[in-house]
Amino acid sequence: MIFVISSFFRRYLVVLLTLALGLNCQLLLLGCQPANLKTHAVPVSQLVLSTLNDPKTFNPALNQEFPNIFLFTFEGLTRETGVTGAIEPALAESWQISEDKKRVVFTLRENLKWSDGQPLTADDVVFTFEDVILNKRVPTDLKDSLKIGVNKAFPHVNKLDERRVEFIVPEPFAPLLRAIAQPDGVAILPKHILAESIKSLDSQGNPRFVSTWATDTNPSKIIVNGPYKLESYTAGQRLVFRRNPFYWRRDAQGQQLPLIERIIWEFVENTDTQLLRFRSHDLDVMGDTRPLRPEYFSLLKREEKRGQFKVYNGGAWSGTMYLSFNLSKARDNNNRPFVNPIKSRWFNNLAFRQAVAYAIDRERILINIFRGIGVVQNSPISVQSPFYLSPKDGLKVYDYNPNKAKELLLNAGFQYNNRGELLDSEGNRVRFTLLTNAGNKVREAMGAQITQDLGKIGIKVDFSPINFNTLSDKISTTRDWECHMIGFTGGIEPHSTANLWTSRGGSHYFNLARQPGQLPIIGWQPLQWELEIDRLFTIGTQELDEKKRKAIYGEFQRIVQEQLPVIHLVNDVALMAVRDRVQGLKYSGLPSWGLWNIEEIKFLNN
Repeated sequence: MIFVISSFFRRYLVVLLTLALGLNCQLLLLGCQPANLKTHAVPVSQLVLSTLNDPKTFNPALNQEFPNIFLFTFEGLTRETGVTGAIEPALAESWQISEDKKRVVFTLRENLKWSDGQPLTADDVVFTFEDVILNKRVPTDLKDSLKIGVNKAFPHVNKLDERRVEFIVPEPFAPLLRAIAQPDGVAILPKHILAESIKSLDSQGNPRFVSTWATDTNPSKIIVNGPYKLESYTAGQRLVFRRNPFYWRRDAQGQQLPLIERIIWEFVENTDTQLLRFRSHDLDVMGDTRPLRPEYFSLLKREEKRGQFKVYNGGAWSGTMYLSFNLSKARDNNNRPFVNPIKSRWFNNLAFRQAVAYAIDRERILINIFRGIGVVQNSPISVQSPFYLSPKDGLKVYDYNPNKAKELLLNAGFQYNNRGELLDSEGNRVRFTLLTNAGNKVREAMGAQITQDLGKIGIKVDFSPINFNTLSDKISTTRDWECHMIGFTGGIEPHSTANLWTSRGGSHYFNLARQPGQLPIIGWQPLQWELEIDRLFTIGTQELDEKKRKAIYGEFQRIVQEQLPVIHLVNDVALMAVRDRVQGLKYSGLPSWGLWNIEEIKFLNN
């Protein structure tokens, strides 16, 4: 044992002496070259943000989530501004609309390039629309906002020359400019990178494009046209964006945008943890993709000066939040019903849905959970939209009334046992599972209160917050759910929500039809009122007179509130906390993303 120790000790001394000699030599060399003592590294301007979940895809055509990486990385022909909602030029510098409103010619900016330096031309625009978005074999929700007229025809997109494309529509289509506008519209895709994936088919006969640019793709392979490109992705931790050196925008002084070199997007699955990170100066912004939780507002407002940040109030947020039941009566390809037939009968009973709406105390949610910083919501259209119908204008509302709820249930054949538990007419206990995304503390608190509220009318709710990506898969693919609570982005144009409200839309979750690329389903049928909404959305796009359009979408709102495919809850006030050094914000409650002008944002010392 003594020998082993002494031998180890001798080796330790040799290593130590070697390191010391090496260090002395380095110091002697540096002493002769003083300049080498200084670092040559240039500080990189870096904005640190957070979101709750990892992305599900790097392919903008396949996106079904918000927030998403495409806010940073891709642009379309037009863009909706976040202050007024006006449509402004983006990749297209201008457009001309024919007198009969059936032809729109877009002219691209000169010398546009992709992030790999290749030219962005009219070929990319035609490829994006004709080969991807309007391809029947590509499952993209973006189709829904481009369906025109009773026949659900699509526009034809043709190349005129390297910089000009024309959109030919079979009839005047009022929403066209907004339907293609980012951040929610069509992002232009690189033909030279993706064309082969459209032509090549997988073993199921689907274009390989459907599996292209998944999140396991090397970020350097994602070619973009927006202000930032992907630099690296570490699942469960962060995604790093790097300034796109070929981005086209410049500021008033001619400086190329964006102004910030790098963005770190951290995945923090809990809003309380996000708050701690922000207060510890680890994050530069909080509330950019979803308004701050109301209980954070008073805390952060007190800390503004000491914490060197500002809390911005953008007014009512444009998104919506709702609870929805699975109304599907369809079956999977093995002939198994997506929803337990017993529960399906409850969910498809209008009196049941209306009773649930009356039983939810939304005012208590507003006061206790939102701390009064919010708005009780009744409409599927954003309050900022000129097409919004208010309760004062005759929109039906469901103010808290548990007695009315019980009356509706009893009249519909439900009954109570001696323990006050609600049973259906066949004696089955009324019980269902309510899902929402875990980590969103407001929704978790709302789910807990809704569970209590419905318990007061005898309904047993099993509330289960789950991972957002798991929830998204359940409601969009497997259809394995009973009731869920989520939010949906809003805006000026009602037709931008066609993917949610039209019966074959990709986000029509409460009665989801088979989507491209999915396994067959059996027995799916739209309800009569769903078909009426389809009709209203069709004529709403044909009508160019704003007053007449308002009447059409007013009727749509009345149907939604009468039939209650979704039960609207409480909406946020747009609140966002930002470090004082972050400048250039143009914040309001209209856009879904508080940093919608990300390319103009800079640091105070820039």
